[in-house]
Amino acid sequence: MTAGTFQDTSVFPDPVYKETVLRPLFDGAKDHHVEGFRLIDRAHLVMLHETGILTIEQARPIARALEAIDRDVDVGTLAYTGEVEDFFFLIEKELRARLGPDLAGRLHTARSRNDIDHTLFKLGLKARIDLLLERLVRLAETLASVAERESATLIVAYTHGQPAQPTVFGHYLSAVLETLLRDIARLEAARDIVDRSPMGAAAITTSGFPIDREMMARLLGFSRPLQNSYGCIASIDYITSTYSAIELIFLHLGRFVQDLQFWTSFEVGQVYVPNAFVQISSIMPQKRNPVPIEHMRHLASQTVGRAQAMLTIMHNTPFTDMNDSEGESQGFGYGAFESGGRVLDLLAALVPALSINPDRVRENIRRSCITVTELADSLVRREGLSFREAHEIAAEVSRSVVAAGGDIAADGYEAFQKAFEGCTKRRTGIDRAEFAEIVSPENFVAVRDRFGGPAPGALAQAIAGYRDDIASVRERMRDAREREDASAQDLQARFTLLLGDR
Repeated sequence: MTAGTFQDTSVFPDPVYKETVLRPLFDGAKDHHVEGFRLIDRAHLVMLHETGILTIEQARPIARALEAIDRDVDVGTLAYTGEVEDFFFLIEKELRARLGPDLAGRLHTARSRNDIDHTLFKLGLKARIDLLLERLVRLAETLASVAERESATLIVAYTHGQPAQPTVFGHYLSAVLETLLRDIARLEAARDIVDRSPMGAAAITTSGFPIDREMMARLLGFSRPLQNSYGCIASIDYITSTYSAIELIFLHLGRFVQDLQFWTSFEVGQVYVPNAFVQISSIMPQKRNPVPIEHMRHLASQTVGRAQAMLTIMHNTPFTDMNDSEGESQGFGYGAFESGGRVLDLLAALVPALSINPDRVRENIRRSCITVTELADSLVRREGLSFREAHEIAAEVSRSVVAAGGDIAADGYEAFQKAFEGCTKRRTGIDRAEFAEIVSPENFVAVRDRFGGPAPGALAQAIAGYRDDIASVRERMRDAREREDASAQDLQARFTLLLGDR
């Protein structure tokens, strides 16, 4: 059969295409983007009228029809039938039924499904980012409060899985908090990219109509329009920046969670988890399983995986309009917000409930001899030795104490005298009481009063700074919320004027 005589008798949609693609896309729009469609239709209609593209005689009946659709159509009960291609065309079909094809079709002047779709996705992401930011800030506030509460609580700090030096729990939590604040800054930067309106880009090159893109951005609660119209449709960095930030947040928090898993183990035991967060074994009555920590670990990993998958989906896609970045991918990505939110809620509840077991900390410090670094430092300052000489003396003391199973403060002075005289060929000026003070964990922390250190003054200064940073994030969130609330009120007022008296 030649091309000229070929007749295509197929009817859209193909049943398999309908079930594998169109129905899931329709259901995704129905579940996630109905309010976004509603706002875009209303804002676009207001803009078309206020720029003179539509007269009041044209705009008013469209406004009333949109209001009637909101009232009459129960979106939750809709099932995809294949009569229309997608949710956008369903709304247009409803408009045609009320207004006829000519008037109904005027709402779509100077816009495309392309700019509508990316605006929908940005509205959906903004709302989810804001909820995630609220949870992140709540966790940051919790970490700051607990760090302050535990600013004098000794713990063992580990490197390479081995006891390294004593510090305080507040210092450790402050390190987690400081990383979290940087992660919050990355998510705020991603939100700023999301907060730029694509509306007015139309298919990809804007329009010959005198549209007002600034007005559309304001009415929809965006901070401004995204400038380049090609980029409005083709650049998906609003997706990649968002999910890159999410991936890093939960990668970093997962490391904190892993420490909690290690520190609550029977062998380490420096962190105690209260009964409210402990499950018992079904067969072993002695076991206390801090299972929420495991759930946070796997949920954080799931969140990292979902966020990373979104980046993979965008990899090697063309710089143009494409389905890879649209409905089904967007819906898939929302799972990262859901699982990540659960981690943040659980962490914010668990961290204040944790306590440090001081007896286990003391025993682990004693057994590991981890205060000996300060002995070496003190020998440099008080005896005028080079650090290498002091390090060799301290190493010999720790070997002797550990071999005897002793306590460095109580049992290490004789070994110290011997090692000092052997290295320097003279007697030390440090007596037994001074030696015990030097190698105490309290002294170890207290003398580290440098910027960023664990000593009370340095740590208090750091926590005060973190609180200022958190307050600044709160202020920016409040400003954005107030601006968007004002935009919503402005849109409603202008749309109400279009409706007129009825």
